Amino acid sequence: MTRRVAVTGIGVVAPGGIGIPAFWDLLSNGRTATRGITLFDPEGLRSRIAAECDFDPLAHGLDPALAERADRYIQFALVAAAEAVADCGIDFGAEDPWRVAVSLGSAVGGTTRLEHDYVLVSARGERWDVDHRAAEPQLHRAFSPSTLASEVAERFGAQGPVQTVSTGCTSGLDAVGYGFHTIEEGRADICIAGASDSPISPITMACFDAIRATSPNNDDPEHASRPFDAHRDGFVMGEGAAVLVLEEFEHARARGAHVYCEIGGYATFGNAYHMTGLTSEGLEMARAIDTALGQARLDPTRIDYVNAHGSGTRQNDRHETAAVKRSLGAHAYDTPMSSIKSMVGHSLGAIGAIEVVACVLAMAHQVVPPTANYETPDPECDLDYVPRTARPRKLGHVLSVGSGFGGFQSAVLLTGPGGRKR
Repeated sequence: MTRRVAVTGIGVVAPGGIGIPAFWDLLSNGRTATRGITLFDPEGLRSRIAAECDFDPLAHGLDPALAERADRYIQFALVAAAEAVADCGIDFGAEDPWRVAVSLGSAVGGTTRLEHDYVLVSARGERWDVDHRAAEPQLHRAFSPSTLASEVAERFGAQGPVQTVSTGCTSGLDAVGYGFHTIEEGRADICIAGASDSPISPITMACFDAIRATSPNNDDPEHASRPFDAHRDGFVMGEGAAVLVLEEFEHARARGAHVYCEIGGYATFGNAYHMTGLTSEGLEMARAIDTALGQARLDPTRIDYVNAHGSGTRQNDRHETAAVKRSLGAHAYDTPMSSIKSMVGHSLGAIGAIEVVACVLAMAHQVVPPTANYETPDPECDLDYVPRTARPRKLGHVLSVGSGFGGFQSAVLLTGPGGRKR
């Protein structure tokens, strides 16, 4: 018999909302955190806007030596994890460390540090002339994506399965999903799961500029991210982290933990089609949704809210709308569906975990966060996207879906406490 998996702690570092109270205040009030880029000089870029985190690692409790050695995305993860662990109330000193796992995702890892050191090491004239003395001593940490999970594991003494997941823009959903399976299959009792990315750097912005995936609406950044709107013109880059403490249900109940919800199902599939393109029918995302529902033994008509990938690119929003209609049938038209990327931008690998935390909060407050900036309907996107204003609604079963470059399609299903059939 598979084991039930509860969510007992959450933490977040997000644009416009560091910490759970500030994050939920932003979402529930439909405010946007997108502005002109300040982390570097964006002159010359097609898209010069982003959703940045107002983040000081020392102000958020990180040791100065740790803050010095750790890339920004790792700093985000450590702060979010500390909040989640404090929220769940676990004393890791009293737990068997071999039964504590870590599953964290990132799409681009230590790009910021790597880009900085690449210039130091290699920009020495017209020829390639490497000077290893110019490299920072901690460069190897940025070079290895596994540093993300190992830093968090070291912080909390986790000696169970420890992994970094990198599946593009679904990394956060997949890291949570793998954490779910790690507990469900009996390989751990607790898992610190989530994702972090800090991609607002010249190289990353130029990468998405080159394929015209990001919005060029530099004159009105607060309204640039417009998922599902007929006038959408690309996503707005974001950054941040979110971490959840997942716990075997009986383990959580035995220590009297507060259970936010349970993870009822998770699935991921690829489309084997194109690096950035999507099939119009949404078959792969629909298969992920159907599989997650099947794991939870849940009829599609019981889904109360879909937290969309909703990137704001023309093909993604059409593809996702088609997938939800394929999986939920006529019930799709009665199910609110919204994208928080309209408010916090698209933080690549981190956003899936941030969206799962948004779903947990939506269930806790029984409120659906809105799609900010949605004004003009698109005939090809004809569902209820909760325009501009949050909506009270009874939420017992919530679906979070993601789509990533490379053809990744993932879905995580959350159910109210005790809502999963065994």
